[in-house]
Amino acid sequence: MIRRLFILMILTLLGLDGMAQSFTLHGRVIDEDGNPVEFASVSCLQQGKATVTSAHGNYSLTLHSADSVVVKFSMLGYRTKTRVLRKPKGPQTLQVTLYGMANTLGQVDVTGQKIQSGQGQELSTKDMKGSPSTTGNAVEELVQSQAGVSTHSELSSQYNVRGGAFDENSVYINNVEVYRPFLVRSGQQEGLSVINPDMVERISFSTGGFETKYGDKMSSALDITYRQPKHAEASATVSLLGASAYVGLGSKNFSWTNGLRYKTTKYLLGSMETNGEYKPNFLDYQTYLHWRPNRLWSFDIIGNVSDNHYTFQPESRETTFGTLEDVKSFKVYFDGQEKDRFQTYFGTIGITRHWGDSTSVSLLGSAFTTSEREQYDIQGQYWLTQTETSEDLGVGTYFQHARNYLKARVGSVKLLVSHKTASHNIEGAFTFKKEHIEENSREYEMRDSAGYSIPHTGKDLYMIYSLRAKNQLDANRTEVYLQDTWRFHRNDSSTLYTLNYGVRFSHWNFNRESTLSPRVSLGITPSWNRDLTFRLATGLYYQAPFFKELRDTSTVYGMTVASLNNKVKSQRAIHVIGGMDYRFKVNNRPYRFSAEAYYKFLHNLIPYSVSNVQVVYYGDHTATGHAAGVDLKLYGEFVPGTDSWITFSFMNTKMNVDGRSLPLPTDQRFAAHLFFTDYFPGTTRWKMSLRLTYADGLPFSTPHRELTSASFRAPAYKRADIGMSYRLYDNSDHHSSHWLKNIWLGIDCLNLLGINNVNSYYWVTDVVGQQYAVPNYLTGRRINAKVTVEF
Repeated sequence: MIRRLFILMILTLLGLDGMAQSFTLHGRVIDEDGNPVEFASVSCLQQGKATVTSAHGNYSLTLHSADSVVVKFSMLGYRTKTRVLRKPKGPQTLQVTLYGMANTLGQVDVTGQKIQSGQGQELSTKDMKGSPSTTGNAVEELVQSQAGVSTHSELSSQYNVRGGAFDENSVYINNVEVYRPFLVRSGQQEGLSVINPDMVERISFSTGGFETKYGDKMSSALDITYRQPKHAEASATVSLLGASAYVGLGSKNFSWTNGLRYKTTKYLLGSMETNGEYKPNFLDYQTYLHWRPNRLWSFDIIGNVSDNHYTFQPESRETTFGTLEDVKSFKVYFDGQEKDRFQTYFGTIGITRHWGDSTSVSLLGSAFTTSEREQYDIQGQYWLTQTETSEDLGVGTYFQHARNYLKARVGSVKLLVSHKTASHNIEGAFTFKKEHIEENSREYEMRDSAGYSIPHTGKDLYMIYSLRAKNQLDANRTEVYLQDTWRFHRNDSSTLYTLNYGVRFSHWNFNRESTLSPRVSLGITPSWNRDLTFRLATGLYYQAPFFKELRDTSTVYGMTVASLNNKVKSQRAIHVIGGMDYRFKVNNRPYRFSAEAYYKFLHNLIPYSVSNVQVVYYGDHTATGHAAGVDLKLYGEFVPGTDSWITFSFMNTKMNVDGRSLPLPTDQRFAAHLFFTDYFPGTTRWKMSLRLTYADGLPFSTPHRELTSASFRAPAYKRADIGMSYRLYDNSDHHSSHWLKNIWLGIDCLNLLGINNVNSYYWVTDVVGQQYAVPNYLTGRRINAKVTVEF
């Protein structure tokens, strides 16, 4: 009996030990194409345990062993999958494939509800299609409608982010930084940006607190990934503002995309107050080739050729401005022309060695070259009249002349290393850049008001503005960064923490400056509400000087000479950001509300002025300042099956220079954007897109005296664009073997309300030296028709 009791006791203890025994389940969640599924839920409801997958689809979960352990894998937009483990012991590995739901609305619905744990927000490429456009640069127009972003010209693809200048925004395509022309000073001269929207697969945009891998800029980072199609596809669009064509070829190991774009704004510029002959022609070709012959190697090549021409022969202009009690009329008759050309070439080549799915080493080479020419000789005879009294306030002639030439070459080599584990994503790179820029510029402006040349001293006559510059820059730049993204749980809690931390080092031999930039961000998705995410970020960001920041001017006997100042140091900004995202459903439709507060400490600022889209720096001054504000965004399906959003931004900026406190030239105190998409009731063939913008006006001062004279604020920028599209042919589900997929007919009403927005001012000086600011209005109402065919 004692022996039997002893054996029973041993068996009972062994059974209890087996019941209490734990095991670790780890693995990977992928989709049907083999791509990792990020933030998929992995849960065991019996034991109250759950986790989510990393950016690479990896997961790890500690569970108690039992006769059967049921594990569920789920993700919005995919069919839920359940796996049963029979008496699991020891480490268990399980890879699961999730398949898309047959009744989902497409990939955008998954992306729209993706958890944003870092500072980069994913923008849906579907939101670009069908929306009304004036520039043809759909990616930048999508960015311009985000919270914290502002623009005051529908002719420009440039944008300001949280008080920063146009030059403070970095743009990357497939891990390579890209540039824009240097001499462009007007939105009318801008052509097509280097980003071809037809070739874009993914858009990540950060308005601040961005990762270490994004370089030396103070405001924002735009990261573009080009698509790699798996089969043949094509599309073509023709409109009154231009045309584009896209062809993509693909297989399992190979993809090749090609995009050709043509843009002309002659029809659009015809709505402006300055009458004349506009001849803008912008042409762009781009190609991207990806080849992975085996699991060990992959090759990527990008090529871009852009040729932009802008020719203008003005004839006359009449502008009425002022108030009801004080109306002024400005009339000008012109003679002369402007003739500009901007040629840019951009190319990259990348070779990557893969060690499984976790480690890779890439060698990336890139080259950017631009040849720019700006020539104009324009004479204007003007009358500035007080309408009520017919009094001539200013009568005279002005003459503007420019012969500006610039050539630039930037070449770089980048060694990029990436290693991924279940909870870490470690990335580091070394980059060497070689820069060569040649400038030969000469421009001046003469004003003769009522027979007197302005300015005059009684003895000498001077031009009101004269500039001469002949400079050459040859410099090398070295950049190194190392960062890690760590996803973890604390104390066996299902609260998810995403910590990104890293440091960036840069050295430029031209001014012999070295900078060190640490950055860190933390995202928290609490266990008590998986639809809520909190985000914190801070870091030190340098605006390393480039060509325009180096130009320092000195004026002797009325002649301003621009030279390169090798003593200019990097501008600095410390970002402090706190934000949150809340995902919820109303009537079973997904929404996301985002809020972010920020404060930027600005040091060693180089003061600048903004004229249209040209930024002019004052290289002999430095300043301190700040930018602070709150950005709000509500994104979701206001109408089932569509994406819409509304944003509000509030901001305050200050710049302290030479004892004066001034707002930054891009100080926009408030802004609101609405993008709304709808289908006609009962059909998906008719689609409507509405875009509204209401933004505070920017501060302005008399030209060349921005740091000494009092400023005023331009009127608010108000604009409404609406587009209607009709799907003439629909074979998007490929129910037949027909090669034609879709035919869309569209019509856009640009500047629907016909509002006269002010982008800049022309200054008229009378004989006593008083200056009048004559507003330069932007485009009026225009109808644009377009046809899109998809194959």
